[in-house]
Amino acid sequence: MSDLLIRNAICTPDGTVLESRSRYDYREHVDANGKTYMIDGGLDYVRCSVHEDQVWAGCYLEDGHGAVREALTWGTYGKNGDEPYRLVTLSEMSNAHIQACLDTQTRMYPQIRTAMQTELQYRKENNIVVED
Repeated sequence: MSDLLIRNAICTPDGTVLESRSRYDYREHVDANGKTYMIDGGLDYVRCSVHEDQVWAGCYLEDGHGAVREALTWGTYGKNGDEPYRLVTLSEMSNAHIQACLDTQTRMYPQIRTAMQTELQYRKENNIVVED
């Protein structure tokens, strides 16, 4: 496996983070400097503006698990589905939540599945348990 995206994002000079979360999820921002910045492609491809002052804020599976566990985000409505939608990083997810995702999400990107499995193994090896 190579070049497997975990996060597709850039940061503009005024601090705005543009993230494309799914295929054809085009995001655009007119920065305080007057330039237009854009990103697209989700985890399927990277298409973005090429201004020299933007910063790549994305992450690949190959960047190492330390980077991946902070870059990968998962949307949740809470354990019972009754909370406002929010994004949590892989490092914030409970062990049970990660396992539930692995057990129930059949259409998950392979690199996301790998990252979640690696996180559970990392926690096992380091005696880390994140409760609900």
